[in-house]
Amino acid sequence: MSDFFGTHTGWLLGYVIGLVVVLVVVALVVPILLLAGRIGGQAKRINTGLMAAEKNTAGLKKLRTTIESATNIVAGLNRGRTKLGG
Repeated sequence: MSDFFGTHTGWLLGYVIGLVVVLVVVALVVPILLLAGRIGGQAKRINTGLMAAEKNTAGLKKLRTTIESATNIVAGLNRGRTKLGG
């Protein structure tokens, strides 16, 4: 066996370097994939919260109309009060 490694040290060195490179790549990629999974879970929860916020604030689209109507009502009440001498 020592004769095999003695004549093929270049191949052995290449396999060892290749194995080290693969292990380093795996060591770098696995945490990235785990982090991406957690980010994906958080994104789902954020999206659910945003959809609820959209539903809960849908009535605010007509707030301008409500303000204009209230302004017209108050102006009418003031005109009525003025005509009645108040």
